Amino acid sequence: MNNLRPLLAVLLIPAASLNLTVKAQAPTPIIVQAAGAAPIATSSKPTMTVADNQSASQAITLLEKLKAANEEVLAKQKATLERLDELQQNAEQLKIFANRG
Repeated sequence: MNNLRPLLAVLLIPAASLNLTVKAQAPTPIIVQAAGAAPIATSSKPTMTVADNQSASQAITLLEKLKAANEEVLAKQKATLERLDELQQNAEQLKIFANRG
């Protein structure tokens, strides 16, 4: 037991000093805005100008054209898929006839 006292003293003294230095640090200051400060004025709603209105109508027409082009592409893809299904069915029938002969 006598051998442990110097070891404990060596370990506890630095730990205690560390604890004291950590507690001695000052907290981070909190900055509070003054009560009499005027708020910053901001506009609540943006106003649309004539140029914004024209660009919006141009964007709408462009989107309508893109939608029509996409519908055409989808129709072509649907026709291609139907054709591929027909080819697959024909290939399966050929396999069946080839196995019989």
